Amino acid sequence: MLPESAAEPAPATAAEAGTAALTADVSGFARLYGEPLLKLPNDLYIPPDALEVFLDAFEGPLDLLLYLIRKQNFNILDIPMAQLTLQYLKYVDQIRKSNLELAAEYLLMAAMLIEIKSRMLLPQRQTDLDIEADDPRAELVRRLLDYEQIKLAAYDLNTLPQLDRDFVRTQIHIEQSLVTVLPDVAAVDLQQAWLDVMKRARLTQHHKISREELSVREHMTGILRRLQSTRFVEFADLFDVAGGVPVVVVNFVALLELAKETLIEITQAEPFAPIYVRLAYAPA
Repeated sequence: MLPESAAEPAPATAAEAGTAALTADVSGFARLYGEPLLKLPNDLYIPPDALEVFLDAFEGPLDLLLYLIRKQNFNILDIPMAQLTLQYLKYVDQIRKSNLELAAEYLLMAAMLIEIKSRMLLPQRQTDLDIEADDPRAELVRRLLDYEQIKLAAYDLNTLPQLDRDFVRTQIHIEQSLVTVLPDVAAVDLQQAWLDVMKRARLTQHHKISREELSVREHMTGILRRLQSTRFVEFADLFDVAGGVPVVVVNFVALLELAKETLIEITQAEPFAPIYVRLAYAPA
């Protein structure tokens, strides 16, 4: 007998016992928005497939067959068809109860397994004994080996590092200094500027017939000497229209020769803007 001090104390009064029972009932078996739920609603509907647990997921009939063979260490070149077919049909019966459309593909393979087993049970004729007959399982074995090879290759591909799964592409922002790049002068703009100079030269030409020897090298030297004293010179300012058309032509040929030898640069800030000429190197 336990001592009186170790025994559990009984409720002092009947009121305390009733309060304890009421507290247990109020707690309920669930809470909805903080309130105890004492009984299930009458219109509560729980669908039969509300909770499904899949222990093994297969990609298709071949995947299931390969799983059964490897799990039980069967020789894939000598498959025990009776045992394999029974295990396969048990799985097909399970998926037929939940997903009939998915089971259709598995049923086709089940029919193939039964056919193979029936062909193996048929007695062989004397002519078949003389000639070695093909194994009814050969086609199935070939398909299983091909599928296993493809599955292993897919697994190896999946182990390779993939972007946004195993690593992310780093992005580095490089600040570049702002350098003003002048656009190249188009040949059409240079031609138009030359025609404008020719118009001005024709307006100031003299009707004096004379023979004058003009040197391209002298004009080249004069252009270089003039460009050394300033940074930029406008294209039209390099021509002395008062000298007439021959002087303007020779001066233009000298300008082209200097540009060809990369001694000067012909630049333009933007399309249809004035054309400027400068030395190809900065003066000391």
